[in-house]
Amino acid sequence: MRHLVFLLALLPTLAQAWGNHSPMCYRAFERMPEVAGAAPVKAEPLVDFLRDQEPALARELDAQEAWAREHLKGHAPRPDALRFVPDAKRSAADRRAAFLRALRLSPQSRLALYLQVDPREAEPTRPAIDAAQVTAVTPGKGATQRFVALQPGEAVAPLAVLATACDEPDYGHDLNLFDDNPGSPANPSYGFGNQPFGNPAVAIGSQAPFHMGFFHQGAIFNTLAPSFARTFTELRVQQYGGLAVLAWQTGHAYWGWRFAGLALHHVEDLTQPYHASAAPGATLGHMMWVNLKAQLGWPADRQGLVVLQGNRHFVLEQFQTRWIIDDARQRRDGPLELALRDAARDARYPPWSLAYVRDVVAAEAFAAGPATDAAVVVGAPAKFVTDPNFDFAANEAQLGPELARSMQGQRDALQAGIAELLGHFGAHSRNALRGLLKEANLRAR
Repeated sequence: MRHLVFLLALLPTLAQAWGNHSPMCYRAFERMPEVAGAAPVKAEPLVDFLRDQEPALARELDAQEAWAREHLKGHAPRPDALRFVPDAKRSAADRRAAFLRALRLSPQSRLALYLQVDPREAEPTRPAIDAAQVTAVTPGKGATQRFVALQPGEAVAPLAVLATACDEPDYGHDLNLFDDNPGSPANPSYGFGNQPFGNPAVAIGSQAPFHMGFFHQGAIFNTLAPSFARTFTELRVQQYGGLAVLAWQTGHAYWGWRFAGLALHHVEDLTQPYHASAAPGATLGHMMWVNLKAQLGWPADRQGLVVLQGNRHFVLEQFQTRWIIDDARQRRDGPLELALRDAARDARYPPWSLAYVRDVVAAEAFAAGPATDAAVVVGAPAKFVTDPNFDFAANEAQLGPELARSMQGQRDALQAGIAELLGHFGAHSRNALRGLLKEANLRAR
């Protein structure tokens, strides 16, 4: 048995970790002095920032790539043809396209001017913006995002910019970037090679290697499934974080907060145990056993494990998202909101560094995996989390309301576990932001 091949099918539907990040980020940052006390910033189209800082951006992106090649394990080097080379004569559209290529983001990335409204606020009076202008991913029927238009030059609170951007990488930034994706960028290749896990034919699944980090599975697992080590979450944190620092440094505060939010998204994804562990509800021995049975002609147990892990992830995400949104609309503070704001947790962790993503965030989430999986099994209706013949993902739109009704009498069962995870979410988000702000201040001296 060379590889745990069945795990390749486990992850495509799990690319989204926490549902909507923005409502949680509003709570996590609304009382952080560095955010709450920051002066309003002027909204700025991306093309204006790129034009104004083109030479500095070229230096920054080259420095990031050099650092990644030296320090990031399993880094896929950026092809030299994708370098961002200053050219004052090119059009704004060409400059924007060159920027996306240098970052190796999807050409369909929107990066529009918009806000996602805090669900605690009343219905906005400003014009709504069509979701297609914000995201390349079609929102599901249960989507909770509310997008409104933001005008160039409009004054906006950094909290709103930051919280809005914290959800944005799920809007298609990382779609079809691998050589074997049907819609992958053409000529030149982005250099990521073939998709390391997940089904390359499923568009949304191509995001997974940029939003997950299996850094702590152990030597045996890594030998059996070496492709799982090829994840690019740390790369995205480094890229967006460096751009935030540059933007703050050069007087483009709006993009400083916006890029910071993009970086934080990838940090926050790794606080979700199902994004830091290939199968938190199964031991390595069990994974090897069901895989062997499948190879011998009895695949039912293998497929059952795949379905159960997916169902539990979806149930956790649905329960957490609905709970957060319901509390926000009622302007109610419950255990999740208190955990997200709990700044006393921040000092429990070491200072921010780029190693923090792997060594602190992912390690903590991996360790929490078995308890989290067990809490979902105990706290959710058995139909959703213990029946391997029931595929929640295939029926999510219809089953969401049923799950909400079924959970009403069992909310306490999952409350403590989810609150603890969101305490991690808030603390790591604030620590990462402090680190980026500190770097910007140090560069200014």
